[in-house]
Amino acid sequence: MAWSKLKQQLESFLSPALHGRVEYLSTSYRYLPDKAGLCYIAVDKKNVLNMSDTLIRWYQTELEIKNDSDIQIPISNDEIEAVRKETKGNVPEDRLKVIARSRKISDYAKELFSAQSTLSKSNFNVIATKFLSISIEESLESNDILLNILALVDRRVGKKRMMNMTDKMKLKHPIVQYFFELRLRTL
Repeated sequence: MAWSKLKQQLESFLSPALHGRVEYLSTSYRYLPDKAGLCYIAVDKKNVLNMSDTLIRWYQTELEIKNDSDIQIPISNDEIEAVRKETKGNVPEDRLKVIARSRKISDYAKELFSAQSTLSKSNFNVIATKFLSISIEESLESNDILLNILALVDRRVGKKRMMNMTDKMKLKHPIVQYFFELRLRTL
């Protein structure tokens, strides 16, 4: 699909409160075939999500994600019980929580790093086209950063659904959290 048509369709799904604030932009270089173009999302005329660089934090390694103090990972009693069973009760109670959190953040770091590494201009077009053909629920539940963003700024996501997603958004990439907060402020 041509970029102009894709952009027009994406903008037709924008929440009314975000019209004029959120823009989808693309550049390409006709006479420089070895130089890839860029795709980015701008909010209030500032490039917020550039497929290679962004104002939101990009993680370089999984260890960087694990050591980020801003990431809040909730641990359930079931996860602590699973660790207790594996260790056969030989580990102190406070250490069980540390082990459970460590396992959960390790899995989270792998998912986040994988999702972050797939963003590029060509992926933007593919994922945006996919967004237009799947349900809004699939986009919101996806692990794909761009699908989450496109769904969050969509007019089909209402106030009640946004409020119900608050806990789920804590486990998403910072750029997804940024768009979630942006949308909450416009409700």
